[in-house]
Amino acid sequence: MPPAPEQTPPDPPDPADRRSLAQRYRDTGDRLSLLPGNIRGILWMLVAGIFFTAMVTLIKILGERLHVAEIILIRQVIMTIIVAPVIISGLPGSLKTKRPGLHVIRVGCASVAMLAGFTAIIHLPLADATAIAFSKTFFLTIFAILFLGEVVGPHRWAATAVGFLGVVIILQPGGDTGFSIYAGMAVLGAAAAGIVMIIIRKLSQVERPVTILTYQAFFVGLIMLPIALYNWQTPTLEELGLLLLVGMASWAGQMCNIRAFRAGEASALAALDYARLIYATIIGFLVFGEVPAPVTYAGAALIVAGALYTVWRENRLGRQVTARTGVRADPP
Repeated sequence: MPPAPEQTPPDPPDPADRRSLAQRYRDTGDRLSLLPGNIRGILWMLVAGIFFTAMVTLIKILGERLHVAEIILIRQVIMTIIVAPVIISGLPGSLKTKRPGLHVIRVGCASVAMLAGFTAIIHLPLADATAIAFSKTFFLTIFAILFLGEVVGPHRWAATAVGFLGVVIILQPGGDTGFSIYAGMAVLGAAAAGIVMIIIRKLSQVERPVTILTYQAFFVGLIMLPIALYNWQTPTLEELGLLLLVGMASWAGQMCNIRAFRAGEASALAALDYARLIYATIIGFLVFGEVPAPVTYAGAALIVAGALYTVWRENRLGRQVTARTGVRADPP
């Protein structure tokens, strides 16, 4: 018999095939960096919408038994733990502020926005609550006039009126069911969120981002503490897991938003934020069996149209200023 052929030992595994997860993440990041800035921004914005929709879905589930203040408190604690390295690295300088009064108002309004907005999410259909929340764009226009002295032309006023008409259609104040207190809380949450955005504009001119982050991370939780303790229900292990996911999804959504606006132009990304309305409609149907009423679609269409026209108009005016002066009207 002929001798058996000599078997050669297998080649050692290529180290490239055993790359760590971190290395694969970096490689993916390198590939994404080759895309145009607006495309990267759009991708980050769409992912941010998924995280934010996941967050409100979990809050709606948890709100069936836990009080909204308890959910916000634990959410704030989790988010504070996540960003603790940034906060600690900035101490004690991150606590120094030139506008303590604005921080107080901002934290108070942020607390109202969360309490009212999350309560609306728990008790309203997810698509309705999400659509009404987008009316913060129109409150922002009004508050910019009152507090920042901005001059608003007839086009922006018309867009604001159209948007608020959409809100009224969703609210149906004269409908068969009458005015819903939870729909009113959704509007209150949107208005408070608009004030928060105005205050952040003012604070960002004189304060470091870490200072703004530190005050909100700590003091919103502090405001929620007595309300949460009074209404405390000890979370089950399953609820603790969901609460952890709420905090992580909140942080991840904010980080994706930041990356989106770093990569792309705000005017190109604004429309993508409304993808959350599509996500909310789908999740509301799949998870909660909610089917939006026709008035919700009509009202949401007016809200989105008004907001997008405002963005388009502001972008057009900014480009006209740039063409005349050679100076960008918006930050790079």
